[in-house]
Amino acid sequence: MQKVAPYQAKNKIRILTAGSLFDGHDAAINIMRRIIQRSGAEVIHLGHNRPVHEIVNAAIQEDVQGIAITSYQGGHMEFFKYAYDLLQEKGAGHIKLFGGGGGTILPSEIEELHAYGITRIYSPDDGRAMGLQGMINNLLEACDFPIGVKLNGEWKKTEKQHHGSIARVISAIENYPQDQDEPLQALIAKAKQKKIPILGITGTGGAGKSSLVDELVLRYLQEFPDDKIGIISVDPSKRKTGGALLGDRIRMNAIANERVYMRSIATRQVNLALSKHIGDALNVLKCANFDLVILETSGIGQSDSEIVDYADLSVYVMTPEYGAASQLEKIDMLDFSDLVVLNKFDKRGAEDALRDVKKQYQRNHDLWDQPADNMPVYGTIASQFNDAGTNVLFEALVKKLFPKRFDEKANILKLSSKKIDIIPPSRVRYLSEITDTIRKYDAETEEQSELARKLFALKTTQETLGGTSAELANLMEEKAKDIEQDLNRETHQILEHWEEKKAAYKADEFVYKVRNREIRVPTFTTSLSHNKIPRVVLPNFKDWGEIVRWSRQENVPGEFPYTSGVFPFKRKGEDPTRMFAGEGGPERTNKRFHYLSKDTPANRLSTAFDSVTLYGEDPDHRPDIYGKVGNSGVNISSLNDAKKLYSGFDLCDPKTSVSMTINGPAATICAFFMNAAIDQQCERYIVENKLEHLIEAKLKELYDDKGFPRPTYEGEIPDGNEGLGLKLLGLTGDQVLEPAIYEELKAKALQSVRGTVQADILKEDQAQNTCIFSTEFSLKLMGDVQAYFIDQKVRNFYSVSISGYHIAEAGANPISQLAFTLANGFTFVEYYLARGMHIDDFAPNLSFFFSNGIDPEYAVIGRVARRIWAKAMKYKYGANERSQKLKYHIQTSGRSLHAQEISFNDIRTTLQALYAIYDNCNSLHTNAYDEAITTPTEESVRRAVAIQMIINHELGLAKNENTLQGSFIIEELTALVEEAVMTEFDRITDRGGVLGAMETMYQRGKIQEESLHYEMLKHTGEYPIIGVNTFLSSEGSPTVTPKEVIRATTEEKEKQIENLQNLHAVKAEPAEQALENLKEKALQNENVFAALMEAAKHCSLGQITNALYTVGGQYRRNM
Repeated sequence: MQKVAPYQAKNKIRILTAGSLFDGHDAAINIMRRIIQRSGAEVIHLGHNRPVHEIVNAAIQEDVQGIAITSYQGGHMEFFKYAYDLLQEKGAGHIKLFGGGGGTILPSEIEELHAYGITRIYSPDDGRAMGLQGMINNLLEACDFPIGVKLNGEWKKTEKQHHGSIARVISAIENYPQDQDEPLQALIAKAKQKKIPILGITGTGGAGKSSLVDELVLRYLQEFPDDKIGIISVDPSKRKTGGALLGDRIRMNAIANERVYMRSIATRQVNLALSKHIGDALNVLKCANFDLVILETSGIGQSDSEIVDYADLSVYVMTPEYGAASQLEKIDMLDFSDLVVLNKFDKRGAEDALRDVKKQYQRNHDLWDQPADNMPVYGTIASQFNDAGTNVLFEALVKKLFPKRFDEKANILKLSSKKIDIIPPSRVRYLSEITDTIRKYDAETEEQSELARKLFALKTTQETLGGTSAELANLMEEKAKDIEQDLNRETHQILEHWEEKKAAYKADEFVYKVRNREIRVPTFTTSLSHNKIPRVVLPNFKDWGEIVRWSRQENVPGEFPYTSGVFPFKRKGEDPTRMFAGEGGPERTNKRFHYLSKDTPANRLSTAFDSVTLYGEDPDHRPDIYGKVGNSGVNISSLNDAKKLYSGFDLCDPKTSVSMTINGPAATICAFFMNAAIDQQCERYIVENKLEHLIEAKLKELYDDKGFPRPTYEGEIPDGNEGLGLKLLGLTGDQVLEPAIYEELKAKALQSVRGTVQADILKEDQAQNTCIFSTEFSLKLMGDVQAYFIDQKVRNFYSVSISGYHIAEAGANPISQLAFTLANGFTFVEYYLARGMHIDDFAPNLSFFFSNGIDPEYAVIGRVARRIWAKAMKYKYGANERSQKLKYHIQTSGRSLHAQEISFNDIRTTLQALYAIYDNCNSLHTNAYDEAITTPTEESVRRAVAIQMIINHELGLAKNENTLQGSFIIEELTALVEEAVMTEFDRITDRGGVLGAMETMYQRGKIQEESLHYEMLKHTGEYPIIGVNTFLSSEGSPTVTPKEVIRATTEEKEKQIENLQNLHAVKAEPAEQALENLKEKALQNENVFAALMEAAKHCSLGQITNALYTVGGQYRRNM
């Protein structure tokens, strides 16, 4: 295939790239920004989850020619139109808008957006025809026009802090300095008269300068509410291409404030930390009358001291990992900086580094008359919320920059915090300890197998030779006894009970116990040909070595190491099928659940939430939020919504299981669910005891008498919904029942509910990203949920579903998906152990969630996961049998759903479902064929469910429950994948464990490399995809527009907003008290989830999220 050369621009092009609001699919835009940068443009990358006003304001401040946005989560029509309108409104209509969203943006919608004024929305068909570089060339060509060549009054407007004018003047200085001689001279003279301080921050690359600046800006804005800040951030240009990654904005949350102006500048020259126009740009900001100007330089090397020439106060940022103490003598900035910061102070050796740097600073500045401890060197962890070191640094900066103002603010930020060790430093090798344990077990298996084989050979020889010489017989007998002594107890038991075990599976019924309850299950099914088909088949091995190896590495379902399954037999009447739904408001999704659950013996309800809910926010009329309400999932913002969503399903019935695909706000959604289950039990009690009049009296008191409308279920209640959960809408059981009765019903509900909440924050940071809180706080919150579950005896609800699905969706291959997911699982284990929990109290509350796929390794992903988990739990952590059983849910691949020839998707899904069912998954979700384009329709979902039902009920071979065992290729793949996963574990250990690897973005980088590899093979045709890049239809298999497209209606959106406003009005007082209590518990390091259970009764999702931001910190994006 012919290689496409990058577009050669005539002008310097600046492009801003971002993922749309509430959209965590940041891999695609990351790949795009890399290609744009490689093609010679300067890229300002904002990352994922960016609202329109932030994108537009940043584009204006950065004076870009174009904005490129990905949008995969629905609401794209409102999002792009709002962005276009806001650009026009702010006088920036020259900035061109580009976008893409795969098949989710329909061809008709693309036409409408183009007609509205959006420059170009790229479709999957464009990608096939043009390739990645071709699309980027098209974008760059459209943006190749001059900026700053002619000014029209902008110089005067800069004094009024007009951001667009400041940006344009800086562009004119950068691009056409020769045309600005006269105003520049006036600017220099004026700037000399200004007393505005410039804080210069420089340091080595990767020292965390941007994070530190963000934390300092946040504190400054809080302490001085009337002040305004101007920021200049410099990054290096690439010598080869001329492009530049201006990546500081992505790390900053505080700058999304009208009191902050920020401009990113590329050096446009090699091996320099500053641009030659930096002095003029700083003068522009001084003359714009900002109260403080911050200059952050690019981190190139050790000795870049140019910043001193421009800053009134200079700060040098480094990390403790500078090497030997003698290296400090080479750092030029230690001679010139006013303050030195050792960021990432949680690194090993930080205290020693602090001592050495203080001594070096003392030497360099000849401060022998002062103690070394008094040197202005500060240890900080800028990535940690409310870091004590950063507070101390900020105080020192204010004292030096504004000495008079500091005296007025003597009590400035006296808050303190300490480093939160998620994994204790002594435990960072946990993954390699696991691989050592497993390899030791495997070596022992081979050793025991070989001994058993030799013993079998001796016994067989004895039987064959019969009456040979007594001497030979004695020799063989002695040798056999020696070998028997070397066999361990487990091997003896395997061999002793082998025939007995085979007989048990050949009997008509198999008898086993679960929690002291005897269960009898038939061992055969009967075919139409009247043959008895065994449900579990054991191998016909005679050789004792093979029996030992098979028993220790494979074994029957339900026995260690659970390779073939965690239960002896599948439960009768309970297929692994999950009913997946999520669209519009809670009523519409409730109707979909009842439609899918009709005539099924068990209700497995998987809930997909809209992106507004996924990011912990409330519905709103603002267009970029409004467009996403109820699209690509259900909108849930309150306990009332949760009650309506699951109404008619008894959440405490053993046959009901609820799975909630939510991450960032998982704890809050879990609290909504738990309260809904509790109130269902309260309803049952009220009805049984004829206490309905108490509900009526309380509704009258709280709603009717105060003029508020009562919450209601909108529309007709669907067939199958008997109204359970709706009587207490707007109320909670504790408002109606006596405290003792309520507590009894609450305990019963918590001990009965079944299901899982995804909650896995580690994979979100590594892959598709719906992180909203700081990583430390998110993990703390997850730990609080598990601790609460232990206290309340919640045994059947998984506190976290450790997910590989989103790792695979972001582009990981099956090996990386499995390795990263299991590694994340063991990280939770180590964290919970570090918090003092017992392994058997929490391990059964952990479940896993994998993506399936077409690759051969997917045939064994579950069996390898079970085997590794079981060996580690038993032999590394000493866990009991229940904890050793890894239970996993699996979903067919979203990456294998294509917008072309969408009917072919069902074929791919069927093959993957076969993989999963043969592998004895615990539950399975089959994607609908149209999910690449729209929220699934009733017709497509029914077909998806039918795929599983046909396999489970019609496919004869699926009646057998250990189908994969005995296959040579399955055994080979199992060994290959297990070894590959353990090798990856060791790589992660080398990077400091999962959290250490995340700091260097190892997982994220690997996932994106694998994603790009797949995309390139797909584009070149080396990886054939039927109906996409080969076997095309006569029309070329264009993107298909389905017959029915599911979108939330205006009525549903308006009703959700109206209900929310009513909730805020009715619950104003108790909500305020609950939020204050929630924040207090977080600050006191008490169990936040316990407080969340109470807050969920009165507060909306958005209220809770924003309250927790103030005490736990907001997630900081990375590149």
